Amino acid sequence: MNATPSQSLALGLPDGVHDSQQAFRAVLDALARPGQVRLIGAALPGVALGGAMARLLLSLCDDETSVWWQSADVHLQHWLRFHTGAPVAEQQNTASFAVIADIDQGFELSTFATGTAAAPEFSTTLFVEVPSFQGGPVLHWRGPGIADVQQVGLPGLSDAFWAQWQLNHQAFPQGVDIVFTCGDSALGLPRTSRVSSQGSLPCM
Repeated sequence: MNATPSQSLALGLPDGVHDSQQAFRAVLDALARPGQVRLIGAALPGVALGGAMARLLLSLCDDETSVWWQSADVHLQHWLRFHTGAPVAEQQNTASFAVIADIDQGFELSTFATGTAAAPEFSTTLFVEVPSFQGGPVLHWRGPGIADVQQVGLPGLSDAFWAQWQLNHQAFPQGVDIVFTCGDSALGLPRTSRVSSQGSLPCM
């Protein structure tokens, strides 16, 4: 007998209400305090995503939030839609959320929805998996939620990416927000944060 979708797909959150509330609070705190790592939760059995990314998708997505996938993994798309109703976004600029699981493939921030001056909230939030939250070139993050300066060294992100981020920040109130994930944890980079190298020089 053929397996039904519910039998063939990985399960969702172990405790749907508690786990989703915990993930939601943690990611809000991560975006409110840019550059500070927050625990989201352990990997989910059978899901080919880090625990933080998988749990955030299950907690934040619903049938009105379309998701763009860097790699079109039909099994993951089906898994998320089964548990949340979230449709697949065919174009980056129509996505509420974007899943970037391989930073080596590269991605352009300008291709995602940035909202409008009147409705900046209609923008894309990117979930970007990185290999670590340490070990990369140390950059200086400043802005709301940061008392003075937060030093962050994310590995694997090119100078070109940070030049894109500079333009994204300058477009405020429009722009994308990013949640970097690594395994079970997340770190927020909202559009309000400016990133520089060597203290105060723009990171271009």
